[in-house]
Amino acid sequence: MTGAHDHGVRRQGGHQHAGAGAGRPGYRGRLAVALALGVFVLLVEIVGAAVTGSLALFADAGHVLTDVVGVGLALAAVSYATRPPSSRRTFGTLRAEVLAAAFNALLLLGVAGYVLVESVRRWDEPDAISGTALALFAGIGLLANAIGLLVLRKGAGDSLNVRGAYLEVLGDLLGSVAALSAGIVIAVTGWELADVVASLVIAGLMVPRTVLLLRDSLHVLMEGTPRGIDLAEVRRHLREVPGVLDVHDLHAWTITSGVPVLSAHVVVADEVLHSGGAGPLLDRLCGCVGDHFDVAHSTFQLEPAEHAGHEDPTHE
Repeated sequence: MTGAHDHGVRRQGGHQHAGAGAGRPGYRGRLAVALALGVFVLLVEIVGAAVTGSLALFADAGHVLTDVVGVGLALAAVSYATRPPSSRRTFGTLRAEVLAAAFNALLLLGVAGYVLVESVRRWDEPDAISGTALALFAGIGLLANAIGLLVLRKGAGDSLNVRGAYLEVLGDLLGSVAALSAGIVIAVTGWELADVVASLVIAGLMVPRTVLLLRDSLHVLMEGTPRGIDLAEVRRHLREVPGVLDVHDLHAWTITSGVPVLSAHVVVADEVLHSGGAGPLLDRLCGCVGDHFDVAHSTFQLEPAEHAGHEDPTHE
């Protein structure tokens, strides 16, 4: 028998998800459409900010610029993530998706901070703005963002990277709504401070979703237990498999969106190892975590009970 130590049997059960939503051609197409729409909105809002002098349009253009860069990175990461595994990168480049999502979040936090500072600076001296022109440019951006949101909606639940792009476009859409509202208020009442208020709203919309995206990305990068997997429950299920005496060194982490991985040392009865029952037992263990916890990539090391004396004291 072979294993990490002198005793034990290892086997990888199931299969590895091919990108699990990260590299599917449909997602690449959706991201490409979202990128094109983002560039269009960016150009419209840059022109609009120059024509109207609106801080809200300027803030939203900065937000959209960051999102265009972010979606571009997401698209590159999705394409990069489809590269096959190698001896140097045994899981391929699936983690590139998560790195891009974390970078997107950091960019968005930077833009939000800038918009907040600029909004406060202009609070006492709002610029003269044409409300009608502001509403027109914001309305064009709103329409384009709505289309982009519909394009990305389907993949947002499967891929962290597509989810990041979806949240970015959603933030852009809400920013367009805020700018459009400011334009209408200025056109109707002449209250030019509405532009600054809209800028603060746009910045406020960026922060919560960005923090959540950064949190989820860092959770994956720090190899936290996948959300929805209770290791105590996993251990209980594995111990109920016939022939299993105990389970220790149980670990679960995520490679990228939809690709949870699990490994464990499984103490088994001597007769299982001596009677040639290791193979069927491994099948049952892999089926257990696959059926109950949707983990398709699992690794188990089978150990006889007396092997506990050889384990490192830090093993649990």
